[in-house]
Amino acid sequence: MPICRVWPALALCKELPVLQAARLRRCADKQLWGRINYYVDAARALDDMSTVKIVGIDDTSLHKGQSYITVVHDLDAMRLLFATQGRDHQTVIDFAADLKLHGGSPEAVQHVCQDMSAAYAKGVGLALPNAAISYDRFHVMAMAVDAMDKVRKVEMRDEPQAVAQALGTADRKTIKGLMWGMRKNPEGWSIKQTNAMHWLQHSGLKSARAWRLKMALREVYARAAASNDPQLAKAQLKAWLSWARRSRLEPFKKLATTINERIDAVVRGMIDNRSNAYVEAMNGLLQQAKRAARGYRTASNFIAIAYLRMSKLKHLPAHPFAPALAR
Repeated sequence: MPICRVWPALALCKELPVLQAARLRRCADKQLWGRINYYVDAARALDDMSTVKIVGIDDTSLHKGQSYITVVHDLDAMRLLFATQGRDHQTVIDFAADLKLHGGSPEAVQHVCQDMSAAYAKGVGLALPNAAISYDRFHVMAMAVDAMDKVRKVEMRDEPQAVAQALGTADRKTIKGLMWGMRKNPEGWSIKQTNAMHWLQHSGLKSARAWRLKMALREVYARAAASNDPQLAKAQLKAWLSWARRSRLEPFKKLATTINERIDAVVRGMIDNRSNAYVEAMNGLLQQAKRAARGYRTASNFIAIAYLRMSKLKHLPAHPFAPALAR
């Protein structure tokens, strides 16, 4: 097929579900998937990864249940480098092999930003020998919010008498504002949430202690970023871990154990201020594309769309309607 007809189809698939693009092109979606896979594979074969030094690794769901895709992004160039089915340590080993095929060196990767997956950590240790792992603020704070939510849910469900006694004159609107008020930072509170959180801090509930622990961990991150001192950051984090262990709140005791086992990598994430926020944002866009397409039949189709939209491939067919360069 002439290039002038290929690129409009690829451009449509960057913005629309493939089935919808196929209808606009008046062709079968199977035919369009064939073109996408062919040209994406050809462009990736010529892709240069020789400058890759800092990567972010994460997973995103393919189908409901235990079906996942691992994605690896270049955090300097802000582009997708590699995607494969699964989320075990082998996915990182496969990335290292793919990196070599594209002119990169696993030994040149200096930093890996990831969640607290033991499988990814094992893969990094096996395949990226010089890479330092850091657990970014996004994932650690997400775990703290999850621990706080568990405390709140269990307390509201299992201790209704204590909650009712603490409620006093609080109305239903105040209670409804608690969940989002506890999750948000104070600067983002609405008037209703401000009232709910003012009530919570004077209630004596376990939920109040859980919220204070979450906010204290946020302050530890803020002070670490301001000081840029690894020893100070580690000392303050250890103080927070001691508080969490003594809190008598099981979710926070478990979180303290998890962080303590990886404390050096967590502190490294505090000081380097590296984040997987870009990777998480791209995962969100992939999930949005999946919902718009009402799912993908195969992992290879999902991965092909990810490469087409997020890899910034330079060797796709030239766009026939791109403006000419000024002489």
